[in-house]
This record gives sequence, structure tokens and C-alpha cells, in this order.
Amino acid sequence: MSLINLENISRRYQMGTETIHALRDVSLVIERGEYVAIMGPSGSGKSTLMNLLGCLDTATSGKYELNGTNVSDMDDNQLAEIRNREIGFVFQTFNLLPRANALRNVELPLIYAGVDNDERKQLAREALTQVGLADRLHHKPNEMSGGQRQRVAVARALVTSPSIILADEPTGNLDSKTGDEIMELFEALSGKGNTIIVVTHEETVARHARRIIRLFDGRIAGDDRVVPHGPSAPAP
Repeated sequence: MSLINLENISRRYQMGTETIHALRDVSLVIERGEYVAIMGPSGSGKSTLMNLLGCLDTATSGKYELNGTNVSDMDDNQLAEIRNREIGFVFQTFNLLPRANALRNVELPLIYAGVDNDERKQLAREALTQVGLADRLHHKPNEMSGGQRQRVAVARALVTSPSIILADEPTGNLDSKTGDEIMELFEALSGKGNTIIVVTHEETVARHARRIIRLFDGRIAGDDRVVPHGPSAPAP
């Protein structure tokens, strides 16, 4: 069973008398453990597709199955439950609570999930250790670099062991060196079996993935496998 299965997904918006076709009959399968980048110019539909994959929005028509569950016709409460259970989000702007330390920020999804205090703290520590921040548990966002703040956001996405890590322009607020470090972190997480979907307009970011899906005018214009780079890449 595939992790994500989209069948003829369309999303239309009404703006006055004009109908905007954000997505047009998109069909897509993503398997567990894949590392996928979704690319496209402004207006291509990539943000709409991300919102649909993340259960932040629903399609006008078509079917979306996530982890064997048809989420196409769910109401807002059901979608929220699926989001909390299945999806870890990483945003360009980090979205951390400024007055809470790293540990507390990472605990948040577990608080919503009703996990007890001791288990919550243990899971948050483990997630922060996994992203290389074992020595920053009690630092607040303003006491950390941009890269460290994004690592906290990645730890928060990981802490519930979601089916998907969904990252929206995760290096957009970082310098190129720090951005590369975050992408290397995603590669390491992918190597451990996490399913990662990165939405980006940057080719250099997308090339870290193993598959690049390109959107244009609401349709899939390309779906390509990427040869791994670096020391683990196979010889030509």
C-alpha cells in the first residue's frame, strides 16, 4: 500500500467571477521512505499541492488516500486529527514560540496529542538529540542561530513519529552554508527511513531529494529520479 495516492485531484478557487484552476487532474503516488522535492514557479500550484498533501485544504474533485485512509471528504476536525497523527511540518519561518525553550517547543505536538509529561520530555530530548541539539535543550529561539532554530523545527516535526515530514521552503531564511546543513540533515533522516517532501523553488535544494516533481500551470510537468550525489553516489 502506497503512503500517498492522489487520483485526478483538482483544486479550483472562485475569485469574483473568475475561476482559478490551481491544480488540474493531478495523479501522484509516493511510497514510504521516499525523499521528494516539489518544484515549480510562482502560480504553478505547488503551494496548493502542499496544502492538500498536508491536509490543510481539500480538493474540489478527485481522491486523496493517506496511509490507507481516504481524506478527501473529511471535515476540519477529522483533518486536524490526521495532521496531528500523520504529518510533521517544517516552515520557512520556523514558527517557534519565542518565550519557550527548545525542549518546550518540541513538546508542543505531544501536548496536543495528550502524551504525559515524563514521556513528552523524553521524546522531545530524543528528537533534539537526533538533530544535533542535545546541548541546546534549554535555549530559547533568540539564543540560537537560524540553523539551530530550524533544527528545533525539524525536531518538533519528528517528535510524533509522523508518516510524512512536509517542509515548505525550509532553507528560505538561511544563508547558503546553513541551508546546506539543513538539507544534509534531511538526507540523514531520509536514510533512516523517514518520508520527506520538500516544497521549494530552488534547484539546489531540490537536488538533495531522490525524486523531483515539477509543476506547471496546475499540472505535473515532470517527475524525475535523481542520482544520489556525494561520496555514497554510485560510480558512473
